Amino acid sequence: MNDLKVKEKLQQFFIEDIGEGDISTTTIFTDDDIQTGKFVVKDEGVIAGLSIIKLGFETLCSNVDVQINYTDGDKVHFGSCVAQVTGPVKTLLTGERVILNLLQRMSGIATFTRLAVETLNDKHTRICDTRKTTPGLRMFEKFAVRCGGGFNHRFGLYDGVMIKDNHITAAGGITQAVNKAKATLGHMVNIEVEVETEDEVLEAIEAGAHIIMFDNCPPDIMKKWVELVPAHIVTEASGGIKVSNLANYRNVGVDYISLGALTHSVKSLDISFNLQGGKKG
Repeated sequence: MNDLKVKEKLQQFFIEDIGEGDISTTTIFTDDDIQTGKFVVKDEGVIAGLSIIKLGFETLCSNVDVQINYTDGDKVHFGSCVAQVTGPVKTLLTGERVILNLLQRMSGIATFTRLAVETLNDKHTRICDTRKTTPGLRMFEKFAVRCGGGFNHRFGLYDGVMIKDNHITAAGGITQAVNKAKATLGHMVNIEVEVETEDEVLEAIEAGAHIIMFDNCPPDIMKKWVELVPAHIVTEASGGIKVSNLANYRNVGVDYISLGALTHSVKSLDISFNLQGGKKG
C-alpha cells in the first residue's frame, strides 16, 4: 500500500470518528500523561495491516513510539502481541478504534484467503479477489488478500476490460463487444470475456480475448473447456465456487479462481488494544 494514500484515508476515518474532538480523553488526560499499550490477538489467524498502526498514530501525533512484532502474512495465535505502542494516552485511546477496525478486518480477510488457498491446494491455480469490496476500503482489502497468499483481480473499472453477460447482450455478441473494445483501446489493456457455454468459449478465442472466464461452470466441464483454450490465453473461473466446494476444482487446470467471498463475507479477526497494567493488559 502507498503510505500517502493510506494516510489520506486514515485522516478521513479519524475525522469521521473524532469529529470536533475526543471529549472522553481531552477532559481526563493531558499531553504529559504517557502510557504503553499492546495490540493482542484473541483468536487464530493471519495478521495483515500492521503498517496501519504506525501510520495511524503518526497521523494523530508525532510522539508515539511503535514496535511491530510480526510481519504481514504471519500466522498469529491467541495471546500474540502483534505490536506495542508508547505515547500520550490521549493519542492512544483516540486512535485505537479506527486502527483496530482496519486491522481486524484486514486480518480477517487475510485469514479467510489463507484458508481458501490451503483448501484448494493447487500449485497452478491462483486464488484472487473481485471488485466486491467495501466502498472506501478496496485498497486495504485487496492488500489483505495478498497477505493471505491470494492475488488481485482488477482494482476498478479503469484498469481492465471485463465483458460480462450484459455487455454481450447489449453489444450483440462476444465478437462485436471484443472488436469494439479493441478498436478503441491501446495494446496495453487486456480484455476478459465471461462465457457460459462451449460455443462462447470458442467465440471468445476466435475474437482474440486475452482472458476467458468460465462462469458458473462445474469442474468436470471446466476441465474440458480449459483444454480448448490456447496457452497464451489466461483462464479464470468464478461463480458458484465456495470454500466448501473449492477442493473440487483442484487440478482442473484453470489459471485463476476469483472469489467475491474473500472480501464480502469474512469475519474480522478478534484483536484488542489494552493499556499496560490495566485489567486486560
